[in-house]
Amino acid sequence: MRADRLVATLLLMQARGRVTAAELAEELEVSVATARRDLEALSSAGVPVYPQPGRGGGWSLVGGARTDLSGLTAGEAQALFLLAGPAATASPAVKSALRKLVRALPGTFRADAEAAAEAVVVDPSRWGQGPRTERPRVVETLQDAVVRRRKVRFGYANRSGVRSERLVDPWGLADKDGTWYLLAGTDSGQRTFRVDRISAAEVTALPADRPAELELSEQWQRVVDETERHRSLVSATILFPARFLPVLRDHFGRHCAVEEDLGDGRLRVRVAAHTPLSVAEQLAGWGAHVEVLEPEAVRAELGRIGAELVARYA
Repeated sequence: MRADRLVATLLLMQARGRVTAAELAEELEVSVATARRDLEALSSAGVPVYPQPGRGGGWSLVGGARTDLSGLTAGEAQALFLLAGPAATASPAVKSALRKLVRALPGTFRADAEAAAEAVVVDPSRWGQGPRTERPRVVETLQDAVVRRRKVRFGYANRSGVRSERLVDPWGLADKDGTWYLLAGTDSGQRTFRVDRISAAEVTALPADRPAELELSEQWQRVVDETERHRSLVSATILFPARFLPVLRDHFGRHCAVEEDLGDGRLRVRVAAHTPLSVAEQLAGWGAHVEVLEPEAVRAELGRIGAELVARYA
């Protein structure tokens, strides 16, 4: 929409002081002719915009005029971008709106607002079966460390429960359907920490290192891809009631693919997990509803589980 571009043009000019039609066209993804017409339209409408011809020229706001479209305090700006930033990864409209708002903010607010917008990535897909938990309180402390670019110190328990103290460079947070992760730089390279295993987090006064080229969403996708690769080392082909497919997909996450509809109320489905035992454990509760065609390792684990249950409860 043209009105949308005119506002964006004005905000860009007040942020940079002077722009050329070519720069404006590249920023707003329009033609140079369109950018020039927009600049002329602002001038005709009474906005104090004027051209400066010659080498090093461009378009400027008379006297550095400013239009405050935000009215936000520094804290309000940071809070807004923390909330809206994750949505920008999935919505070009939100991304565009945030970009315009950044330009409307005073320079002293702008850096923190941009950092807040890039602090969190939201991943709505689940790993698979598992309880959804409430957002850990420590998330706010970690967000503060990310935005302020300060090292953070915390206690951490690994999956075996062994505790240690860490001092890391926080790069950003990922919310994967309610399970939070901290992506950070350490002396051993990039690491990902489950936030619900973090305790006593403290933002230090030490400046944090963050790769200039880092794209949090891309980094998180690499983490997910690697994790899912390890989670799908063993696959099994099963026959399963079609009416229960949504539940099966909730159990296995992305590692559940329908291969064929048999037409008798059953589906041929391929599921996967990291070990034969893990596949068997997730299928055992279905009893006679599920039939495992292959591999034999999963069938053997199901037989062992069944024998153990018979021995105890028969």
